[in-house]
Amino acid sequence: SFAAIFWLRKRGLMPGLTFSNELISRDEGLHTDFACLLLAHLRNKPSPAQITKIITEAVTIEQDFLTDALPVSLIGMNAGLMRTYIEFVADRLLVALGVPKVYNASNPFDFMELISLAGKTNFFERKVGEYKKTGVMNSHMNSSGTGDSGSAQADMHAFRLDADF
Repeated sequence: SFAAIFWLRKRGLMPGLTFSNELISRDEGLHTDFACLLLAHLRNKPSPAQITKIITEAVTIEQDFLTDALPVSLIGMNAGLMRTYIEFVADRLLVALGVPKVYNASNPFDFMELISLAGKTNFFERKVGEYKKTGVMNSHMNSSGTGDSGSAQADMHAFRLDADF
């Protein structure tokens, strides 16, 4: 779980590790978004029961690992809170996949609510860790910065391959 390393970031510890974790976390978030989108386009979708079984088995495995990885309680971070957080994340994923929640867990870590917020970084103060989502689904802008005339609404949802990455 990313929560353990974000817990270090909240305390200002290990800035190199926490910055790397931030980048990895954002990549994983995009992978999750893509997987949920891909599921919506499958012709032969797994049943809600199959999805629930996969997620609940993954929760059990991660919670078992966590018990070994975090044998002592720290201030604001312990195995019980991490178990609850894992269940919270699983519920969010289940809902994103169109399946009802299993655990009805709440997020025990306030600092984890902030990780998905887009931030702005002063380039001269810190390495930039924020991503800008690609413009392939954005409307096409002409050289004056205004939208194309006529079909601006239709163009907003057009898939384009000429976006600058």
